Amino acid sequence: MSANVGLPRAAVRPLLMSRYLPAIAAFAGFSLTGMALYPVLARDLDGFDFTDPLDLVLPPEPVAVTKASAPFFEARVVPAKAIVEPESEVIPPPEPAKPVAPLVISTHSGEASWYGPGLYGNRTANGEVFRRGTMTAAHRTLPFGTRVRVTNLWNGRKAVVRINDRGPFAGDRVIDLAHGAASELGLTSSGIAQVRLEVLR
Repeated sequence: MSANVGLPRAAVRPLLMSRYLPAIAAFAGFSLTGMALYPVLARDLDGFDFTDPLDLVLPPEPVAVTKASAPFFEARVVPAKAIVEPESEVIPPPEPAKPVAPLVISTHSGEASWYGPGLYGNRTANGEVFRRGTMTAAHRTLPFGTRVRVTNLWNGRKAVVRINDRGPFAGDRVIDLAHGAASELGLTSSGIAQVRLEVLR
């Protein structure tokens, strides 16, 4: 049995403190000494190269040099293709419309004369003012505005005149030409000529 059996609790506490106090003091001193020396050791050992004990026994392993692998996605430069525009079909310009030859309704032949001097400024049968140099003519029956192609059978010259007056009333003449038409057909000097009349539509 323990020697402290039967002692009061107040007497036991001083005995325990006296027994374990040296051990507690020694442990506390050791801990404080380690904490005080740790900064010194850490400062003094900074810069030392420590050797692993295994490095002294085992041979060094060769260091494998790995090449940098190419990236998985490689940028490829695709040359741009030249854009070839389809050749546009060359459409030739439309040919100018050929003049349609007037339709000849009827043909007559006879003697033609011309008139003008002393009559300029007067009114023709259709109410127009008679002027010098016009391509008009007088006919007995053709409607006003009718176009007639006159051919001088003596020289082959032709002219198209418009009927705007009535005449001639001398002999068997078939048409009386104004000054402009007579000059075109070349009968101002002779005064008369054999002609062919082609009534046009």
